[in-house]
Amino acid sequence: MFDCIICGAGPAGATAALVLARGGARVLMLDRARFPRDKLCGDTINPGTIAILRRLQLLDSLAQRAVRVDGMIVTGEHGVHVRCDYGPDALAFALVRRELDATLARAAVAAGVRFEDGVVVRGPLMDEDRGGPRVRGIVMAGRDGRDVRVPASIVIGADGRRSRFAVPLGLARHPRRPRRWAIGAYFSGVDEVSGFGEMHVRRGGYVGIARVPSGLVNVCAVVPRTAVLDNPTVILRRQIDRDPRLRRRFTRATMETTPVVIGPLAVDASAAGMPGLLLAGDAAGFIDPMTGDGLRFAVRGGELAADVALAAFAGRLGLPHAQLARLRRREFGGKWRFNRTLRRLVDRGVTVELAGLATLAAPWLLRRAISYAGDLP
Repeated sequence: MFDCIICGAGPAGATAALVLARGGARVLMLDRARFPRDKLCGDTINPGTIAILRRLQLLDSLAQRAVRVDGMIVTGEHGVHVRCDYGPDALAFALVRRELDATLARAAVAAGVRFEDGVVVRGPLMDEDRGGPRVRGIVMAGRDGRDVRVPASIVIGADGRRSRFAVPLGLARHPRRPRRWAIGAYFSGVDEVSGFGEMHVRRGGYVGIARVPSGLVNVCAVVPRTAVLDNPTVILRRQIDRDPRLRRRFTRATMETTPVVIGPLAVDASAAGMPGLLLAGDAAGFIDPMTGDGLRFAVRGGELAADVALAAFAGRLGLPHAQLARLRRREFGGKWRFNRTLRRLVDRGVTVELAGLATLAAPWLLRRAISYAGDLP
């Protein structure tokens, strides 16, 4: 029997697995995809995430494959253009998720985690005790097509926005508003690309741009559901062409990969788990990729879930999910409020216009916001 089964081998799940294995736990990590696998993402790792990876002794293996990000450039309505340099003492990287996730999974395996990819997890293995329903393990699809029940003391659901645990158990849902989708692809031949990540915010949506180690440029647009998503190539090009400055920079650009679409993006979580279950990563709530700090939520959230599980195994916690909820509120509460405010701002065109005018008058406000989003000290 495993002490912990982790469903999802992304940054949250792999970090949790690594910390648990280093703490002496017997860990099984599962993922539906075959690794290495591609994943739509902005591909930037902000200074706050880098600090956690360094503390976990993972930075050296990642740095060899990444390119440095010097800061962020944010543009908006009315010609707003603000550049924020992270400075010489703050590290940030760009690395495609295929490489990042595979590296973290290998580190977990090296620490003693058993990792099985290409496994379909049906959902939780439930039981009733005196306190009510409890997760006792998982139900997964067997190689012969029949379901297999695998018990565990604690299950960590790190299986994304459509979690087979959080959503069916009523712990998370997709809010009615705003409903936005992300469309991303890699381009070559983009002009004026620097070592800075970029975020171009316009009413109703935004476009993120980042150089990646291959020399290509990651371009990801976030659009409302009112946009027709049947032809993501057209939508992505339209988001670029609607801005004269971006249109000029993409005159010679070639889309090198087929655009990928995910959505709806936002996930509102009402709890961090339940008896026998802890949530991490997007399964525990996902705001918006605009601020670029989603990876910090994932990595730090996975670490917190592992710390709580280890304390439970040692007999120091009676309600691990309640403790995890308290720790997540303390760690992420301020950022959640900040990101929700930005989410509402972009959803309302008039607010974006007013914010653009305010930034022109006091650009230091936006620089401060960029620093906060990047988790700079």
